[in-house]
Parts: sequence; structure tokens; C-alpha cells
Amino acid sequence: MPPATARFHHVSLSVADLEAQERWYAEALGLNRVEERVELPDRRVRTAVLSDGHGLRIELIERGGSRPVSHSDPMTAAGDRTFGHLALQVPDLDAAFARLTGTCGAAAVSEPAPGASAGMRFAYVHDPEDNLIELIEVRGG
Repeated sequence: MPPATARFHHVSLSVADLEAQERWYAEALGLNRVEERVELPDRRVRTAVLSDGHGLRIELIERGGSRPVSHSDPMTAAGDRTFGHLALQVPDLDAAFARLTGTCGAAAVSEPAPGASAGMRFAYVHDPEDNLIELIEVRGG
């Protein structure tokens, strides 16, 4: 019998301010459903699993005393053996980039540019706590 097929469930992101990041991810990425909350007061941990209702889930974890790790760009992030960024496919890269860097206050890291694959374009932004987010548009995909 072949092994079960794995599929993506969620990505976890350590944050300093759970409520602020919940609001930002809800506004910026439509993650406005809270699927789960956990509080572990003895460990100074609070979590929220946010969802868009269509399969995209992000778990935000706030732990008292956590230390920030920020990467200025994806190449710098590749210097650490850990997850370097969150990559999201969007239908219109220019509109998503303008909205995130305008209305939502994300910091631009790299402007929309052609990707390595035909029909692909990408850009990077920082969320309010400097986590890298890659936006990818795939034309015809």
C-alpha cells in the first residue's frame, strides 16, 4: 500500500503582538476566520489559527520573551536554515502589491518583477513585524 499523500495544512508564524497581527492578516490577506485559539499561561503562549475559508491557514503564536528575527530580503533569509518567507499566489500581482504597501502598510522589499518561470511574476513585502511575504502571480496558471 502506498504512503498517504501529504497536503498542506498551515504555516506557523511567531509574533510579538497577537491581536495586531490578527487584525493585519485579516485585513491584508482575508484571513478573517479564527479556526482555533489556544492559551498556555504557564508557558506565556497564546495562539490563533486564521483561515480564509478556502484552504489558506496561518497560525500566529505569541510567546512572552520571544526574540525577533528579521531578514531584509529573500537572499539574506536563505542564509538561515529555517523557513525564510511565506509565499502566496495572487491573481493580480500589481493590485495585491499596491494594496499591501498602500492601504495595509506593508513595507516594500522588492517591486513586482519577472520570475524564473515563464508567465510568473513576483514581489516581496514585510508584514508589520518584518516577516517576509512573497507574492506570486502565475499567468495561465
